[in-house]
Formats: sequence, C-alpha cells, structure tokens
Amino acid sequence: MGEGYDAQQVCLNGHQTTANYYSQPDFRKKHCRECGAPTIHQCPGCMADIKGRYHVSGFLSLSPTPAPLRCDNCGSEFPWTKQFAARKANDAVTALPPNEAVARICSRFPFIARQLRHRHGARETLDVGDEYDVQDLLHGLLLLFFDDVRSEEVVPSYAGKSTRMDFLLKDESIVIEAKMTRKGLGEKEVGEQLILDISQYQSHPNCKQLYCLVYDPEYRVKNPRGLEKDLSKKHGDLDVKVYVVS
Repeated sequence: MGEGYDAQQVCLNGHQTTANYYSQPDFRKKHCRECGAPTIHQCPGCMADIKGRYHVSGFLSLSPTPAPLRCDNCGSEFPWTKQFAARKANDAVTALPPNEAVARICSRFPFIARQLRHRHGARETLDVGDEYDVQDLLHGLLLLFFDDVRSEEVVPSYAGKSTRMDFLLKDESIVIEAKMTRKGLGEKEVGEQLILDISQYQSHPNCKQLYCLVYDPEYRVKNPRGLEKDLSKKHGDLDVKVYVVS
C-alpha cells in the first residue's frame, strides 16, 4: 500500500492480532490466539476502520501500534476500553496524571543517567553517550507509566516530506522529543531545532502537549533556565514544556 494508515485487527478483550490488516491479510484471525474472543477491525459504532500502522512508501516501520481506547472517527469507546481502564486504576504508578508523569521523568532524567554509571561490583557502566542512548533510556522510563508508547512514530507529510517524532502518547495527546547537546549542537542550534519542532507539532492532530527533553551533560547551554522560560508556554493551541537538564 502507499502512504497512509492501515487498519488493525483486535479481539474484544483488547489483544491485537495484526496492525496491518489490509497489507498483510495472512495475519488475520477470526478469533484471538490468546483468549479465543472474536476479533474486529472496525468500530462497532460507526464501522470506521480501527487505525493501524502508518505506512510510508519505501520505509519499513517496526514500531508497535497498540490498540486504541477510542474510535478516531466517532469517539466511542471500544469493547476493551473499560478493561484497560480498570487495570490502570489499580496501578498506583500509572495513576499519576500523565503530564505529571512526563514532567517527573524529564526533570529526573540526569539523576537516573548518573546512577547507571555506578554499577555493583565495578561492572561495566551503562553510559548515556549520545542521543540514541537518551531515547532508549527515556523509552524505558515512559513504559513505567504508559501502556501505549509509540517510538519514532511516522508523522504524516509535513512541508512536502514525512518526518518522525521520538515518542507519541496517543491516548494522552502528548509528544516527547529528546535531544542531547554535543559539539555542533549547542544552545543556538538546540533553540532553532526546538522552534522548528514547535512549529511542526502545532498542526499535528495527535499532539496537544509537547515535552522537549534536552540532556546537556557537558553544560553547552549557557542559560538553560532562559531557554526553558522562552519556549515553555502556549504556542497557539499547543502547550509546550522544555526541560534542559544536566
């Protein structure tokens, strides 16, 4: 298929059969392999397809596409939504409001990164050395609080080309972008990138809040609080929070 969303097939208890219903029909199942419940690929209320994996021509996406809680077309709950909500309500960790959870992860990120350097028995350290390490650690921390963390989600064409966000919390309408300063990516360059990110996500349908984590272990940003203050505000309908942490 060309660029666009596939459909996904999910059982009535919320177990996903496939996120590529049309492009990979061999993976379809009438009943769930885990619990035996019937499967659906369309909203029972309006018969719109349950949005699956986003495809871009020439690009293979391996990021997970969990079952959504509400229909994108009519807004109604899916049969598994109340089961998911009940499990989450009994979890003291995930009961923290989403914005507070993301803010806590961003603000405490450097403490966690430093702790990983002090291993038991002088074992080899787990050092956060580049932006990919930042993303990997951030992904693991987000999974403590959120069931549906979509990493490197493809963003529909923007300014003539497809781009990728770092993390999307779709049910919470939150996007998290992670950056790490380095030689050639100091205060000026980071600021320019953040302004570009903000402009991009202002029109994105799944983004109401944008959290930008800038990990700056070498203190290349000379005025971190100033950068945070300048950009952490409402940009149109988009609520932006910037965290520069060292």
